[in-house]
Amino acid sequence: MKRYAILYVTTFVVMLPLDLLFLGIVAKGFFTSQVGDMLGEVRIAPAILFYCLYIAGMLIFVSGSPDTTWRSTLLYGAQFGFFCYATFELTSLSLLKHWTWPVVVVDIAWGTFVTATASTLGLLIANWLAPKV
Repeated sequence: MKRYAILYVTTFVVMLPLDLLFLGIVAKGFFTSQVGDMLGEVRIAPAILFYCLYIAGMLIFVSGSPDTTWRSTLLYGAQFGFFCYATFELTSLSLLKHWTWPVVVVDIAWGTFVTATASTLGLLIANWLAPKV
């Protein structure tokens, strides 16, 4: 159980800064230009809940198995990110008036990358801090 807690925290510590850097600096102008009229203030409680649940999902479906390797984590992390972000993006595109294809493509690519990266680095750091027995 201690290992899962370490894996959860290490994955969280990798994912959050990467995502905040991307959303807050790197892609902020892009998202504002594409769907800026739909953006509001960030609501902290739902954002925290998203990260807590998403990272739990990453452990359940990607990196939490005792026989997980960094290679399988990279592959399944990319797939998990792709499907999760595609679900949100395509639903948004189908329902929201001002959602755009460029936003869909960029955000799915980002979700694929950040999930693969965070789950893999989280696993590698957890393996270093709490080696498998």
